[in-house]
Amino acid sequence: MSVDQIPIGKFSFMTRLSQKALRLYDRKGLLVPEAKDPFTGYRYYTVSQLEQGMKIKTLCFLGFSLEEISLFLDAESKGDFEYIGTGFRKKLDQTRLEIGQLQRIEGILQGACKQNGKVMELFKMSVTEPVIKEIPEMRVVSKREKGDFVATIGKLIGEICTSVGSPENQRNRVKVTGPVMFLCHDDEYKETGADIEIALPVSGRISIEDPKMEIKTLPAIRAISVVYRGPYHGVEAGYNQIFSYARENDLETLSPDRELYFNSPEEVPEEELMTEIQVPVREK
Repeated sequence: MSVDQIPIGKFSFMTRLSQKALRLYDRKGLLVPEAKDPFTGYRYYTVSQLEQGMKIKTLCFLGFSLEEISLFLDAESKGDFEYIGTGFRKKLDQTRLEIGQLQRIEGILQGACKQNGKVMELFKMSVTEPVIKEIPEMRVVSKREKGDFVATIGKLIGEICTSVGSPENQRNRVKVTGPVMFLCHDDEYKETGADIEIALPVSGRISIEDPKMEIKTLPAIRAISVVYRGPYHGVEAGYNQIFSYARENDLETLSPDRELYFNSPEEVPEEELMTEIQVPVREK
């Protein structure tokens, strides 16, 4: 054994990586020992490999998979730091979404603790009685794409509001004539790849530059409507009211459903969010 060779046990201690993890990284080609004893198979590392071990440990701590880490290390060896930066920014966005979800869970559990563990108190959402509404056709700016619910809805709302609020549209006195709305074109709930359309009612001579955005007229509909007050993750309470009402009154529900957002999480606490749900119907 040369002076520079470090036995796996010592290398494990120096990097705070378990021997089991080091053997896995060897198999994956992420951190291959500089030498192996041909008779015992014992692994030996070098001082220069300490930095590689710490990089892998740090990336694992940040939540990257071994496959992602392998791609990062390969990109680094090629000097492709733009690829690594893009991966970090994507992970940052995912982490922020997870933090928001955990904060919502924290709030719910705090409320549950105050109720001394009464589970049903968690489901007491504020929903108005269902009503039938005749909703006229409306001119909107719309954009539709597939993606994750929270991220895609927020992204599309931001893009449409930015477009409508452009200096040119302000000079042309374009006005927003109603709340932003989400139209769901799927027949089932999808965690990813959901078919999402965001629309904002407007009037005036509007100009848009995004080729994926369009000015269109939503058709008039007859719909069951409820207004739900509370965090978005509990909006199904409103749908439950609507579909129960439709069944009791022998009405056939149609699509797409519409959700109208009267305020924003950036403006009010989650428990004060106001969402109107409209589900188109017709007589059976």
